[in-house]
Amino acid sequence: MMQHRGYKAHIEFDQDAELFHGEILGILDVITFQGSSVEELKQAFQDSVDDYLEFCAAEGKEPDKPYSGKFNLRIPPELHRQLDEEARTHHASLNQWVIQKLSGRIETHA
Repeated sequence: MMQHRGYKAHIEFDQDAELFHGEILGILDVITFQGSSVEELKQAFQDSVDDYLEFCAAEGKEPDKPYSGKFNLRIPPELHRQLDEEARTHHASLNQWVIQKLSGRIETHA
């Protein structure tokens, strides 16, 4: 995973074209880049992030930030009720309880 100015990218290699392709993760805007070598790929990634930030500044637009920490989730009402009851039983807010449940699941599957 590559990082530049707080932005991360997912990289894939296209064997037929002999090119690396990348996409910046965690933002709504779609920003892709490519390179035929690791050095070219790194430079294209950094240039893409810098160009994106410069474009946003010129347009007076707030650039998307990677992962705001907000995450909307639609779940069945019965599951919502069940999670809320569990949270209250453990003296936690629903938000705290869901974070705890998700964190534990991720740690056990890592």
